[in-house]
Amino acid sequence: MLGLGKKLSLYGFNNLTKTLSFNIYDVCYAKSEREQRDYIHYINEQYNSERLKNILCDVTEMIGAHVLNIAMQDYEPQGASATILISEGLPGEECEGRRSAGDVNITNGRDVVAHLDKSHLTVHTYPEYHPDTSIATFRVDIDVGTCGKITPLNALNYLIGSFDSDIMTIDYRVRGFTRDVDGTKLFMDHDMTSIQDYIDEETLHRYDAADINLYEANIFHTKMMIKEIVLQNYLFNVDAYELLPRERLDITDSLRREMIEIFSGRNVFSKNN
Repeated sequence: MLGLGKKLSLYGFNNLTKTLSFNIYDVCYAKSEREQRDYIHYINEQYNSERLKNILCDVTEMIGAHVLNIAMQDYEPQGASATILISEGLPGEECEGRRSAGDVNITNGRDVVAHLDKSHLTVHTYPEYHPDTSIATFRVDIDVGTCGKITPLNALNYLIGSFDSDIMTIDYRVRGFTRDVDGTKLFMDHDMTSIQDYIDEETLHRYDAADINLYEANIFHTKMMIKEIVLQNYLFNVDAYELLPRERLDITDSLRREMIEIFSGRNVFSKNN
């Protein structure tokens, strides 16, 4: 993995804005209506707003920031979100046991928001299923925006490991400019070739990955899809060895088709295929 390179001698505050947008998808096979309901309930419990808040607090520590304010929300019937406002150098509100006075109960979903004086972190969850497909999908959207010296890339491996990720879509962009002590504009303050350079090699080995990068615009995009499907990991309250071989093959094919369509961003397979 690459580091952020040597320190730059800047004039005044580092005005660059760095944004990491991170979407992960977890796919599961849940055939019966009860299995589907149980899966959604499991996701709501496993990734409730309290846990999302703790993940964001860990990210805040990793990127060297401090929490100023936290907002989080659990929704009915499903979903959660959290947001944190952070600062680069000034200590603020502690993560443990603290909630914003403005937190309100909402009837649909889960959110956590954290506010930083120069930056922010947000995470939203989207569990979903359709009764005709037997496939349930859990999506997490995470946005980490920072200004100054701190960068969200430092937390990328932790975020990947915090969720069961079958498909990942990662965007990183740097906006604005800052100046060095001689007054020269700097549009990037660290080396950047690919988002993959900041992901652990062991993690990359488990995924197929593709890049679309616009270097002149400081825009970097990476998509990743899990290589191997171990069927038992995708069944909910079902033992894979209780299924007939043909049924195991059909379920594996259905899971792979779902992943390919999410990875490609389009409907590749017709319902009759």
